This record gives sequence, structure tokens and C-alpha cells, in this order.
Amino acid sequence: MTNAQFVVVANRLPVDRQSVDEQEVWRRSPGGLVTALEPVMRATDGAWVGWAGQAGLDLEPFEFEGTLLVPVPLSADEVESYYEGMSNDTFWPLYHDVIAAPRYRRVWWDAYVRVNRRFAEAAASVAGQGATVWVQDYQLQLVPAMLRQARPDLTIGYFHHIPFPAYGLYSQLPWRKQVLEGLLGADVIGFQRVADASNFARAVRRQLRYQTKASGITVPYPDGTTRNALAKAFPISIDTSSYAELAQRDDIRARAAEIRESLGNPRKILLGVDRLDYTKGIRHRLKAFGELLEDGRVGVEDVTLVQVASPSRERVEAYVQLRGEIESMVGRINGDYDTVGHTAIRYLHQAYPREEMVALFLAADVMLVTALRDGMNLVAKEYVAARTDNRGVLVLSEFTGASDELTSSVRINPHDIDGLKDAIVRAIDMTPGEQGRRMRAMRRKVLVNDVAAWSKSFLEALEQAGRSAS
Repeated sequence: MTNAQFVVVANRLPVDRQSVDEQEVWRRSPGGLVTALEPVMRATDGAWVGWAGQAGLDLEPFEFEGTLLVPVPLSADEVESYYEGMSNDTFWPLYHDVIAAPRYRRVWWDAYVRVNRRFAEAAASVAGQGATVWVQDYQLQLVPAMLRQARPDLTIGYFHHIPFPAYGLYSQLPWRKQVLEGLLGADVIGFQRVADASNFARAVRRQLRYQTKASGITVPYPDGTTRNALAKAFPISIDTSSYAELAQRDDIRARAAEIRESLGNPRKILLGVDRLDYTKGIRHRLKAFGELLEDGRVGVEDVTLVQVASPSRERVEAYVQLRGEIESMVGRINGDYDTVGHTAIRYLHQAYPREEMVALFLAADVMLVTALRDGMNLVAKEYVAARTDNRGVLVLSEFTGASDELTSSVRINPHDIDGLKDAIVRAIDMTPGEQGRRMRAMRRKVLVNDVAAWSKSFLEALEQAGRSAS
């Protein structure tokens, strides 16, 4: 047992195992959460509990850049049942407004409980007396209560990175009470939007009959005593300055010009950047663009859509089907409208390093974020952070958490295809003056509310909760 005073518990460790010169080495994973928590981990001799990303790998805890990493082993069956099944074929579609039908399988739930207990035990074994433990996301919703039962001395936080659904949808879940009780093991339960925190509080009132007042929830114990849990919004953000710095680099600006040239120097470039996921509204975006070409409102010589769709959950059937549908749509639109010199849609089914993404952001005149439901959507914030020139237009779905903050975007309902088409044309034709006014307002928001501010605000609330409890 170690004595870490700050412990992060997440589905994945903050490192990836890579093969270099026939040797296995660990490299830091890209991502906002890792960036946000790195200074805290270093300052507190922190520990990070998570899966190493490979089935059947059983490793001892090890040090990486000043942080103790505590790997939690998962068998191939557990990856299939706990991760691909319960997490991504039950919770993910249910929490994203049942855009795809969730599947409820008891064998998946059993694996979910078993794996959550393993994570909780690993965290309990490395946390020092009175330590702070921060649990991350929907794969680990039972961990807070399991931890509290094992280690009542701990201060426990939980952050929910995806939406929390309205009660009418949430109530479908066969294990709805167990999940609520699991989350209420935390002193602070954080959500992306005020609406998500409200949905959670309503589910608690309806299912558990606990008293809720403002952001507070009164959690009773069997002995008649009570504890107060805080459930409120802490909108997550990005490492804004790193995107702004990359956007100023000469080589990345040159790459942006190169991208425009490779696309035939169209008058306007539209950009979509998403994981290949049914929540992202990629089909709606393609349909709207295809109809604009068909209507003659845009021409293939003038406007190109670049769609980056990084691979995601390729063993889950709904994702396999989605990829087929999207690639069929792209092929049909390109077949109908491509010329020898110009392509309607440049479709890229691969992930790119951050440098290439920033070059794409700089090359793109219009960023299309058409998610049907999204906890936040950090790509919208990344585009804004990269546009140090105060140019470019963000077309943003009102069903993303980011739309609560980026109110100077062109907001759309992605289900309204005619409205989406009009918004795209409006964005294409927007004057430089209006682009500048909107982009400056959005940039002010993301510069102040960056990922460091997010983690600071959550941890301050957690510290205050810990003091109140002691």
C-alpha cells in the first residue's frame, strides 16, 4: 500500500504502450484530462488508477514522470462485457438520448459491477489516510459508493464527461437505483451542463426519494445520520494556450496553405472533425451539404467539405453499420458532383496528430459541429482557440454542452436539415467584420475558461466538501 494524497481513477491510464526498436515503451497519451491533471499529480505525489488498454495484461504499479500508475487488469471477456457491452452499448446510447437503441444484458451488468469493484479496490489500496480521490466518467459510476464503503476517510469526487439523460429515458435502465447510489458515494458529482445536473437530481428524487435543494442532495445512512453531496455543472475545457501557440507556428501555417492548395484552392473549405459515432450528426451534415450541391446553392469548384472521422469502437455493431452508411453517402455525393479537378467531400477515416489538426483548423473557413447530443464537444473549443486571426465561422449544434458557452457561434438544430443548409450558406457568406466580432467573443470565453480553470474549480469544490465533512 502506498500513501498517495491525490488519486485519479479513470478507465484508461494516461499512457499508451508502444513498440519502439522492438522494445515496449510508455508514452504520455494526448488529451485534455491528462494535461489538466499533470500539475496536480506532480504537486501531490499523485497516483492514477486505470486500465493499460490491452486485454490480459497484468502489471505491477510503476512510476511514470513523477506519477504512480496503478494498472487494473481486464480479461478479453471483461473488455467485451464491461467496456464494449455495458459502457458503450448500454450507457452510451441511453445517456445520448437513445439515438441508437441501448441493449440491457444482465451478464454485462455483472461484469460492470465486478470491474468497478476492482477499480475501487485498487484506488483504496494506494490512497493515503484522508486522501482525495477523483473518479472519471460513465465506465466507473459504481466506484464512488464502493470506495466510500471501503474507505470512509476519503474525500471523493466524480466527473461525468457525457450527458445525463432526462428522467423519462434514464428510468428505462434496469439498474437505475444502483447507479444513482453508486454516484452518490461522491462528495461532489460534476456534470457538463446545468441541465445534466438537474436531470440527475430529478432521477434521485424520483427513484431514491432523497431530498434535493439547489445543488445539494441529502444522502441518508442506515443509522439515521445524513451526508450532503453536491451535484452541479463544471463545464470542461481545453488547454487553450497550446492550440494558440501551435496556430502561430510558421510550419503549421505553411501546412494550412498546403492543405488549401491540395484541395484545389476552393473559395471556402468546410470542416467536420469527429469520432465516427452516431451521436455526432455526421449523416445530417452530409445530407445538408449534398442537398446544397443538388440545389445549386454551392458549387463543387467553390466549396469543399473535409470530413475527418477517426475510428471508434470498431467491434460494436452499431459503429460498423454507421461507417458503412457514411462511406456510402460520401461515395454517392462525390460520384454525383466531383469534377476532374475538384472533390465535393474529402473523407478521412483516420486520426491525426494535434499539429495536423491545427493546420486543418487554420485552413477551414467554416467548422461544422452538428452533434445530435454531446456532453461538451471540445473540437468546437479547439477550433476557436486555434483561430488567433479572429477569422472563421463556427456552426454549432444547440445539443452540445459547448453551445451554452459559445453563444456567438451560428447555432443550429441538426435535425432541421433546411435550417442547417441555411446556416451553412450564411457561414460561407459571412463578412470578415462579423466573423471577427463573433470569434473574438468566443475566444475570450475559451481563454478564460480553459482546462486548468475547470480542474481548479472542481477540486476547490471538492476541498470545500472535504472540510465540511470533517
